[in-house]
Amino acid sequence: MPAPPPAFPGARLLFSLDPAVAHLNHGGFGAVPVPAQRAQQRLRDEMEANPVRFLAQGLTERIAHVRAHLAGFVGADPAGTALVTNATTAVSVVLHSLRLRAEDEVVVTDHGYGAVALAAAETGARLRTVPVPLRATDDEIVAGLTGAVQPGRTRLVIVDQITSPTAKLLPVARIVAGLRGSGAAVLVDAAHAPGTLPLSVDELGADFWLGNLHKWAYAPRGTALLVVTEQWRERIAPLVVSWRQPEGYPTSVENQGTADYTSWLAAPAGLHTLRTIGVEAVRAHNSTLAGYGQMVVGRALGLDGTDLPDPGGALGMRVVPLPEGVATTQEDASALRDRIAAELATEVAISTWPSGGLLRLSAQVYNRADEYDRLAERLPALLNGEMTGQR
Repeated sequence: MPAPPPAFPGARLLFSLDPAVAHLNHGGFGAVPVPAQRAQQRLRDEMEANPVRFLAQGLTERIAHVRAHLAGFVGADPAGTALVTNATTAVSVVLHSLRLRAEDEVVVTDHGYGAVALAAAETGARLRTVPVPLRATDDEIVAGLTGAVQPGRTRLVIVDQITSPTAKLLPVARIVAGLRGSGAAVLVDAAHAPGTLPLSVDELGADFWLGNLHKWAYAPRGTALLVVTEQWRERIAPLVVSWRQPEGYPTSVENQGTADYTSWLAAPAGLHTLRTIGVEAVRAHNSTLAGYGQMVVGRALGLDGTDLPDPGGALGMRVVPLPEGVATTQEDASALRDRIAAELATEVAISTWPSGGLLRLSAQVYNRADEYDRLAERLPALLNGEMTGQR
């Protein structure tokens, strides 16, 4: 059993989380630290004191300043970076801009985020899903995706940098390199990457890259980035046309009239908190604690180390396979998540997978090893009731 990392002194006080609940699903919606909450509230107060001045005088320049700051954090060119509300919105912007037709094809993996696949299907193009085994090697993943591309038909390949349902690090640099020259554009869905991984988006060379900063980078919710390589920027079409349309990308994508821009403007306060704690220290803590949580919960369910999926890197999320017959449908997975929240006062993520349901555990500086210990002690009885139909 790996030893858990020592708790971060005072880290729980940086967040407004209910102390009666074990919050083991940071990867779901993040948690905004108090300094970023206060920065956003000050911005809201400023906006409400004089909405016209806030929204009509200098806002574009303030957003541009934040854009440059956040782009620097992920290693991207600010000129190719746009602020958006979340990763799914960024995907929709790309799909909308590509003007896909029925004869076109979009390739995804079965580890992708469900809403992304739905958005791709809504374009009318053919959606091809490449199955990737939970324990697939990097070589197998690269071969599966590069082999799925059909020249002249496949317009876009969407691949996750860190998968959401399976908490797996994919070899995106190799995938991007392997697809170069194939005629298919590559979109890297890095929803969980900012704050989790050291990033150099421009060096990656994907046609499109997107990432949330409200998960692991401590920004207020509704803060994400879309990065577009130079050859695509003139073709980016915003989902909503605004007065900034003539200025082109990225301003045309960012401007949405009376949207609440305070989450974007407060995002640097979240990054400042992360940097003050120590980016590398936070990453190491989260990875070690998530590994501990996976092991202790897995053992409670009768699993050993060989039964537990390897994330492939130092991630703050891990998955634990659930017993056979548990969470085999999305409806059942949602119901089980709600039961764990209500009966065990613990927030986790549950997803379905061909081999059975998966419980995803996240770790953040506000978490402690005893929260995973308590879940391990109480979860087997709840699952036994689930399998026998007891409520």
